[in-house]
Amino acid sequence: MTREKSRKVKTIEELAAIIERLKADGKVVVMCHGVFDMLHPGHMKHFEAAKDKGDVLIVTLTRDEHVHKGPGRPVFKQDLRAESIAALEVVDYVAVNEWPTAVETIRRIRPSIYVKGSDYAEASDDVTGKIVEEEEAVRSVGGMLQFTDEITFSSSALINRYLAPFSAEAREFLDDMKGRHSADEVISALKSLKDLRVLVVGDVIVDEYCYVAGMGKAQKDNIIATRYISEERFAGGVLAAVNHVAGFCENVTLVSCLGTSNDYGTFVRQHIAGNVDVQLFEQSGVPTVVKRRFLDPTFLTKLFEICYLADSDYLSRVVERSILAWLAEHVSEFDVVLVADFGHGMVTPRIRRTLEDKASFLALNVQSNSANLGFNYVTKYRRADYICIDEPEVRLACHDRTSNVENLIVTIGRKLKCDRVVITRGHKGSIAYDKATGFTEVPVLSAEVVDRIGAGDAFSSITAPCVKKGLPMDIVGFVGNAVGAMQVLTVGNRSAVDPTALFKYVVTLLK
Repeated sequence: MTREKSRKVKTIEELAAIIERLKADGKVVVMCHGVFDMLHPGHMKHFEAAKDKGDVLIVTLTRDEHVHKGPGRPVFKQDLRAESIAALEVVDYVAVNEWPTAVETIRRIRPSIYVKGSDYAEASDDVTGKIVEEEEAVRSVGGMLQFTDEITFSSSALINRYLAPFSAEAREFLDDMKGRHSADEVISALKSLKDLRVLVVGDVIVDEYCYVAGMGKAQKDNIIATRYISEERFAGGVLAAVNHVAGFCENVTLVSCLGTSNDYGTFVRQHIAGNVDVQLFEQSGVPTVVKRRFLDPTFLTKLFEICYLADSDYLSRVVERSILAWLAEHVSEFDVVLVADFGHGMVTPRIRRTLEDKASFLALNVQSNSANLGFNYVTKYRRADYICIDEPEVRLACHDRTSNVENLIVTIGRKLKCDRVVITRGHKGSIAYDKATGFTEVPVLSAEVVDRIGAGDAFSSITAPCVKKGLPMDIVGFVGNAVGAMQVLTVGNRSAVDPTALFKYVVTLLK
């Protein structure tokens, strides 16, 4: 960094002191804030117009970890972005923001004028909703919010075209998607999900990640010795599903069961979203399902797994009757019933039949795993309104390893009287099917993967309400793949999909 650029780049605290002195000297201090991932003529014009409103221009940047524009963003790290802006003659000072939004920064440095581009002039157009908070912050320190009206370009559009790590297939899909649906249309559809009443039923799973470092082979035994580093615990299974749904729908209910032979009740209840009505039944003498994975933290390489499971007779007749009674009375009240069936005993045949008989809209996520392989196929259900499973699961359910996926989708759809199906395919993306409109192939929208655990659950949980709302299946597949791309960047089920982050990613993809 040159001496001139170094002189311009400050910390927030340094800026606060500088601005206090400038304002004491009668200077009008103007502030701009943003990601500025790829500087372009629109940014230059914006900065010049902002500088014309005062005497001194400062620019603050969003930190890398707070750039929620989807996988692969920011393209340029914060230090390089700060240096690039500091190189502009029109800019007097630059700082990297310390907080997720500009609100706290505005309060700390107290600009005279806070300037945004014309695309923020209508608060309703801001998918984050932060422009209102920023305006309140700048007014609280005696400043004002103003807008520039210069030529605009989209950094996201330029990055998508020239720098994004999309395959040719993904770029072709996104170009076609933009011709059929706007980002505003997709976001509006997602926001419309909030009024749905959703019931989520299924197996509680507590995911435990124990991080260890390999030390080598034990001297006397054929085992690898490891050194304990740390561990963390996540709300998985149906808990992850209900938390994903709860971000998009205001009225959500969870029905599940806890075992009492291990003590996870407090953890489970503390890790369910606040707007979820919790109906947890208890079964004595069995454990709550726990999957304890041992990992090398360097690349999150999974070394070994221990599962704490109940025997096949999981629910007693007494507990099952209590659950059946609750379902019989309440299932018909819900717009969507999402079943997260991991085959660990919560969804018994009687519970399954009740859901089939009484749910007005039944969405199925039925998974195979090492504990139930060969015993937990989606075909054990008689009907569904929406099915979301992965390709290996549909092949197992159809006992067919070679036919094309489209034929298997039609077979499953016909068998379960289901007109809308999505099959997820990992690095190949997904195939969405509507009996009335046919198939839509959606390519994978990110090549970055931190951890695949939980991506399929996020996909099914958020797309089920979308299907109920009647969204076209190309939008359903697109939203699901966007959610999957975001979720594979999260370790396990550490956090649920954030609606605002998804909205921003939709805007990024469809620019």
